[in-house]
Amino acid sequence: MGHASAQAEFIPLNIAVLTVSDTRDEATDKSGLALVECLQAAGHSLVEKTIVKDDVYQMRAVTSQWIADPKVQVIISTGGTGFANRDSTPEAMKPLFDKEIEGFGELFRQVSFSEIGTSTIQSRAIGGLANGTVIFCLPGSTGACRTGWEKVIKDQLDNRFRPCNFVEMILKHSANSAV
Repeated sequence: MGHASAQAEFIPLNIAVLTVSDTRDEATDKSGLALVECLQAAGHSLVEKTIVKDDVYQMRAVTSQWIADPKVQVIISTGGTGFANRDSTPEAMKPLFDKEIEGFGELFRQVSFSEIGTSTIQSRAIGGLANGTVIFCLPGSTGACRTGWEKVIKDQLDNRFRPCNFVEMILKHSANSAV
């Protein structure tokens, strides 16, 4: 099992949070707020938080803008990953990925099984890389966001976590983009 290295100093990342919902606003966006609280408690910086309708083109527009922005190193979305007619986050995001992080959805569903049982098969949580930006797409429930952060994402965004994490790749891309 992975572990944190005691010798290294933590490197904070710049993270954007996208809530995908036809019904939530800033006052009712508990899942987006939970992600903001988690990332800030871990020592990362929130660079932007936005709510968009569950519309493929609105999601792609916001996400594409963040992917092109060198200040945004990570994007975490919440919502739109189920099977309702309007749930379209995977369809919006996958075309933007340079590479998919297949293990993210697999691991998320595995750790979710202990909390919600076989209902986890209805999660289409996905992850990917686009222009050096790491993207994680979580379900819309606050519990799913906390589970995804605590049991998967948090360690992968911590440069001290061994044997590997995404931070070195993110920093290398950020350095190349600054040139």
